[in-house]
Amino acid sequence: MYEISPDQLPKNIEAEQALLGALLANNKVYEKVSEFLLPEHFSAPVHAQIFDIIAKLITKGHVADVITLKNYFEQNGTLNEVGGYKYLIKLADSATPLTNAEYYAQFIYDKYLRRELINIGCDIASTAAQESLDSEASSQIENAEKKLFDLATVGETSKGFITFSDAMQDSVSRIEAAFQKGGKISGLPTGLDALDNKIGGLNDSDLIILAGRPAMGKTALATNIAYNVAEFMAQDKTIPPAKKGVAFFSLEMSADQLAARILSTVTQTNGHDMRVGKIDNAQFTRLAAAVRELQSIPLYIDDTPGLNINAIRTRARRLKRSHGLGLIVIDYIQLITGTGSKKSEGNRVQEVSEISRGLKILAKELQVPVIALSQLNRSVESRDDKKPQMADLRESGSIEQDADIVLFVFRENYYIANNVPAQRDTETPEKFQQRYDNWLIRCKETAGRAEVIVGKHRHGTTGPIPLSWNGDFAQFGNLAREDRLPQKIGA
Repeated sequence: MYEISPDQLPKNIEAEQALLGALLANNKVYEKVSEFLLPEHFSAPVHAQIFDIIAKLITKGHVADVITLKNYFEQNGTLNEVGGYKYLIKLADSATPLTNAEYYAQFIYDKYLRRELINIGCDIASTAAQESLDSEASSQIENAEKKLFDLATVGETSKGFITFSDAMQDSVSRIEAAFQKGGKISGLPTGLDALDNKIGGLNDSDLIILAGRPAMGKTALATNIAYNVAEFMAQDKTIPPAKKGVAFFSLEMSADQLAARILSTVTQTNGHDMRVGKIDNAQFTRLAAAVRELQSIPLYIDDTPGLNINAIRTRARRLKRSHGLGLIVIDYIQLITGTGSKKSEGNRVQEVSEISRGLKILAKELQVPVIALSQLNRSVESRDDKKPQMADLRESGSIEQDADIVLFVFRENYYIANNVPAQRDTETPEKFQQRYDNWLIRCKETAGRAEVIVGKHRHGTTGPIPLSWNGDFAQFGNLAREDRLPQKIGA
């Protein structure tokens, strides 16, 4: 019912023959078409096989002509499969000095896309016609959009196997990128030097969990990083347009509240004073100037509440296709809803497993880092040592397993300042005063300080990272190194 005969599929055998002939006549033509044309884009299996061997010979530095192809196919016993020696000669003769190889390659690629569109359309129609309790319409739309997105961005509906040689080339490219940056980071800079040095920046395909108890500053840190990355993208001319964009899914705060936080940080204006209008003309002028400057920042906020993982994936794909995308931030995991499938309905643990797995798939699919915020269990509050641990993650099993990096935000000063000493019945005034003075000292020592603790790092080491913290501006920053501070008198 939804099938189409092979003869009706879009193709142009003559264009394929002309391109192969041009390649055999001049191997340099391959450089012009190799960036987008692959063997599977040819409609005729014979042509796909011949193009594949031409590509391999040229890549290895050999000459690809009728003689070398004939020898190769004869040794492999497949010469007859590609039409024999006479067909190779026919291909070479089909090229003319005026053959526009790039035009023919684009023509072949366009026909391939059309064939794939037909295949996807038939699949969509067939799947939609089969009603199933385990395959809801919304899920089918998500799958259809994914296939179309894959086709629009990479021209392939499924990636399949990658040769070890290609995988090594990708790995070397990452190493080269880090080398060219002075051996510091390979990914996007967060704007926090110590954090970047520890995790190597924000790298493509990584799922980064940013966790902490309420009031620790999870959203503030995520907002700082999102803005810093977006500002870096706006200024760095080497980043391709397809990678310029930060998607911030704010399931808790509204877009204007998030924008106000960023304005507070950028202009160094007290956030509370901004909210109640307690600012002077100079501050308002500074805010207005900042708004004009930030117009070009590629930061996109979606504050739709109750999004499920499929909706997040769909909206991220659309943003990548329409504007570009290099980083996704989600605040936060516990506010994401499941897909509502019967299998996971009513089981939050399964639901969170589906969500965390979906976030990791999203990072790999779109080839961008994903930062997902997460709450911690209340067990932190009951311990003397308030520093968070991996076991404190809510529904920690799946989140811990899927994450490449787990970061904990910790501000010791928050717990110290909110635990004001009270005089005990059996305590002398002198003893209480001493304890109170020690508390004041600890408050002063920890004020303006924070830690990001790397609890898991699939690619490196774990441990604490000291940062500065300014609650007035909801800002985390680089902490001055002790060896760079002015020398104390008498030291």
